Amino acid sequence: MKRHSVYSYAWGAALALALAGPAAAADLRIGMQDDPDVLDPAQSRTFAGRLIYTSLCDKLVDISKDVQIVPQLATDWTLSDDGLTMVMNLVENATFHDGTPFNAEAVAFNIERGKTLPESVRKSELASVEKVEVTGPYQVTITLAKPDASLLSQFSDRAGMMVSPTAAKEAGANFGQKPVCSGPYKFVERIQQDRVVLEKFAEHRNADDYHFDKLTFLPLPDSTVRLANLRSGDLDFVERMAATDAGTVEADPNLKVLDVTSLGYIAIYMNVGNGERAKTPIGEDKRIRQAFSKAIDREALIQIVYDGKATAGNQPFPPNSIWYNSEFPVEERDVEGAKALLAEAGHERLEIELQHPNNPVVTQMMQVIQAMVAEAGFDVRLRATEFATLLSEQTAGNYQLSRMNWSGRPDPDGSIHQFVTCGAGLNDTRYCNEEVDSVLNEARTIIDFDQRKALYDQATATLIDEVPILYLAHESYVYGMKKGVEGFELYPDGMIRLNGVTLAD
Repeated sequence: MKRHSVYSYAWGAALALALAGPAAAADLRIGMQDDPDVLDPAQSRTFAGRLIYTSLCDKLVDISKDVQIVPQLATDWTLSDDGLTMVMNLVENATFHDGTPFNAEAVAFNIERGKTLPESVRKSELASVEKVEVTGPYQVTITLAKPDASLLSQFSDRAGMMVSPTAAKEAGANFGQKPVCSGPYKFVERIQQDRVVLEKFAEHRNADDYHFDKLTFLPLPDSTVRLANLRSGDLDFVERMAATDAGTVEADPNLKVLDVTSLGYIAIYMNVGNGERAKTPIGEDKRIRQAFSKAIDREALIQIVYDGKATAGNQPFPPNSIWYNSEFPVEERDVEGAKALLAEAGHERLEIELQHPNNPVVTQMMQVIQAMVAEAGFDVRLRATEFATLLSEQTAGNYQLSRMNWSGRPDPDGSIHQFVTCGAGLNDTRYCNEEVDSVLNEARTIIDFDQRKALYDQATATLIDEVPILYLAHESYVYGMKKGVEGFELYPDGMIRLNGVTLAD
């Protein structure tokens, strides 16, 4: 019933867009693959939410197109020789949307909020921070319990997004209902599974670089619907198109397409320790998880579902990454090997439930996997659900297997530590291995590349053996837009950066 209602909504939204007619150039209408979860940087987890935050919430630092850390709300920073003290200087001309001034006090509040808010999922990202001191009106000094090579990268995403202390103190855990940040656009309204609307913040320090009066983000999980509305002119921009639709956009003289290889991964989470539903054969026996992995032809999956616009994978890092462990190349499909492992674990056939987001591309991928693993003895029941609901089910442990994407981070820590260390904020599998914890915690403290790489290689070897997360591929972001959209650049993080972007009538 839930799946039916979501799809009915999507088609209804498409009709509403068609009746509304094309958007004016002063507005930008963006078709989204998913509805975001809570719009609070401390609590949120979705890629869709990050896309909105790019316009709503400025961060301490950002990344460049070549994935280097660059200033945003912080102008510069220095790290002590022992790696335990970071002094960060801040811009002096920023303000929050409610008029609260941005200053060092606000930064100290935000970092402390990320560390201590009961609902925060940023705690593991900020675990190295011992204290934050205000050492000037626009300067903070961050003391670390131990060196943390990943900290600046964390500040380039939600852990570094600044929210109004005034609004956050007043709203508490309900801040996401009406978020107040300091970005170039401010929050107007949100209707779940319908739209999120932002309007230009005239007092933003770089307001002249932003040329749209209003942004409307419309969640349309069906990629066919998003494409139809882009082609009709009712959407100006769509993110994460189906790769198979790229040719259609390229052939349309009124449209254009951009794509880039992402920093992240496509995976299946295995519930190995999250509540009662972890007490299953696949949750308790790594041989069964290994068999499931062996039964999948990753290269064929890429060709069938993504039209070749992705890279097969078996690790948190893609094969072209400097952090990839080349001792464990992507394995070829081995049905007989999978059957042997399943038999060794005492099963000839095994029934599994696999939940996944309810968009057509992911559904197709899961159907292909369902057919592949059936040949090795797995009878997979697919359960499609709306994405924010899927995240809630994962957190609660109400799943056996769950299909997930991670968008990746500039530093390797951001794609592994918070997912597989004991008690980490995004560890929905509840995998816990003290040796892996020790290795990944140490990797955070090391600057030397070779020493750090050896530790990630060690952790990766253990994860490939124990399979709490079954890595499948590394996707390309494919974005379509009207031909009149000028000035947009697509970075490997997939964010929609609108500074300097215009739309001709």
